[in-house]
Amino acid sequence: MKRVRKTPTLKTNITGELHRIPLKTNNYNEMKQATRKFPLLLGLLLLLSVFTRAQEQPQSFTLDQAIGFAMEHSYVLHNTNQDISIAQKKVWETISTGLPQVSGSANYNKFLNLPVSLIPGEFFGEDAGTYIPVKFGQDYNSDFGLNISQQIFDGSWIVGVSSATLYVNLARQAHEKAEIDIRDAVSQAYYMVLISERYKQVMLDNLENTQRLYEETKVYFDNGFRESQDVDQLKILMRNAENEVLRSERELSVSKIVLKYAMGYDLNKNIDLSDQLDRFVLPLTNEQAPVPLDLNRHIDYRLAIANFQVSDKLLKLEKAAYLPSLSGFYNYSKTAYSNSANVFREDWFPSSLVGLQAKIQLFNSGQKRSKVQQAQLEKDKAATDQKLAEVTLQKDYLTASADLQTARERFLNDRETRDLAQSILDKTHIKFNNGMISSAELSQQETQYINAFQALVTSTLQLLQADLKLKKAAGAL
Repeated sequence: MKRVRKTPTLKTNITGELHRIPLKTNNYNEMKQATRKFPLLLGLLLLLSVFTRAQEQPQSFTLDQAIGFAMEHSYVLHNTNQDISIAQKKVWETISTGLPQVSGSANYNKFLNLPVSLIPGEFFGEDAGTYIPVKFGQDYNSDFGLNISQQIFDGSWIVGVSSATLYVNLARQAHEKAEIDIRDAVSQAYYMVLISERYKQVMLDNLENTQRLYEETKVYFDNGFRESQDVDQLKILMRNAENEVLRSERELSVSKIVLKYAMGYDLNKNIDLSDQLDRFVLPLTNEQAPVPLDLNRHIDYRLAIANFQVSDKLLKLEKAAYLPSLSGFYNYSKTAYSNSANVFREDWFPSSLVGLQAKIQLFNSGQKRSKVQQAQLEKDKAATDQKLAEVTLQKDYLTASADLQTARERFLNDRETRDLAQSILDKTHIKFNNGMISSAELSQQETQYINAFQALVTSTLQLLQADLKLKKAAGAL
């Protein structure tokens, strides 16, 4: 029957569209051609509508997909990637200082006043002790030249080149640490959204049950089987349930904003989650072997080692400053002189020079010695920091393991309490429907159930966070 009713409607719509096509001829062939074009236009409009709806649909992510999205779109990781590129450029900058250096120069000069030299007067037959001012040179001169230098030996350069790779390694480790922090942030935000969705759904179910109970009680009251106090009490419960639904919706909205921010996702677009909360919670409810601590793979310990290596290189760099440096150079230039502004018509006189240059610091009032001592102290501090990092990571790991055990036990207790509170509430509903208890007692049990479920929500989040904390402490995140 539905198809029979839709057919004339479709014809009417098509006819209406055809009437809106500006046909200025009554020719049958032109009318037929326009009619053939219309299904194509209608098909394009339908495809455009489907594409627009597809764009409006929120994108769905599993936790792994959300983390992968964050790895590609995080602003923080973009900058740490740039730091790696900068470090690689720094390496070449350091290497290039020991490679041949070529520079050119050009000058064009006009003397406003030529330099004056005093010649003894007796050279010109004057009295002894007198001097005659004489100007030497021409008003214009110009020169250009080429200078080539090559470092032959420099201890500081050798140490600097070997240290440059450490700089790149530090940048990469900083990027790795940023990735770990983002995985932690995205995971926590993802868990919070799942918990908020679960809480909202429970509050909606509670509101639905309360509304149904309120309507039933109101019917009983209208027929003289309930007191007005029962109706009013249930109305209060219904309003409280509505408030909890509104609060859960706001918390869910805020948690999604935090997740999108952690992922680098557009804050104005909707987002859905594909994973279910039980996928992450259920494995943690059972006793399992903890993630082992491996210091050599922990990013904080590797950073401490890298800092010690940098301090050691800096000490060697200061010691290398005692060594002499040796470089070679070659210089070539041409010069022209003239009393007219156009010196390019004059003869150009070449000159060239080749040589070696050695430098060694003989005395600097203990400045270098002081720098070496400071570098030695910094190295000792770095060694202490490495030992401290080792002890701290072991402490954090043991603490995180204990926290996970505590969170697991609390979650199990809160889950059992929630189940008991729900069972009590269900029985209370039956008793209330049979007139065995008052609405005040029903309200009390309703509040007890809400409090028990809120406690379970808190312990669930703490359990998931404790698991992340342990993985991060073990260097496995």
